[in-house]
Amino acid sequence: MKQGFTLQNALFIGFCATLLVAIKSMMRMKLGLTGHSMFLMSLFYLVCYGATNKIGSMTLCGLLAGLLAMILGVGKGGPFILLKFALPAFAMDVALIFIANLFSLRWRCILLAVIGSIAWASKSWIQNLLVGMDPQVALVQFGLSSFKGGLFAIAGALLVPIIINRLDAHDLITRNRMS
Repeated sequence: MKQGFTLQNALFIGFCATLLVAIKSMMRMKLGLTGHSMFLMSLFYLVCYGATNKIGSMTLCGLLAGLLAMILGVGKGGPFILLKFALPAFAMDVALIFIANLFSLRWRCILLAVIGSIAWASKSWIQNLLVGMDPQVALVQFGLSSFKGGLFAIAGALLVPIIINRLDAHDLITRNRMS
């Protein structure tokens, strides 16, 4: 019988969501680089998954982070801010259903980060189509956003095994070995 989220898991997910929004709001720098927000999103979503080892933890973290960002007014986009946080996390969780035990933790994180960045870029693609942008231009924008966001997401994903190993070494998480 599979166990649901424990209190420790729930607290850790809430901590990651809060820390994601707090860091994002503190570092409101206009870098001019498309996709730099995917670094933090992929990092915290994948740390949630790595620490809890449960499907659904990334979606829960994304929803909590989106709701918190809406409440605090972090970012722009109104209700779309919830979609901005939740869509990549949901896509990563859905993909995890199919690749849960196929790869090592490092490769799983990289693949999930790429999938999350594609889902993140699809929000902008849909918005561009809704405002009447030419579909070919919107598709090019989608491709560029996916690529640039993917680079940042992979950079965040490469840190996850290191963080998980450190948390495990200090007995801060209880997990089934997923390496």
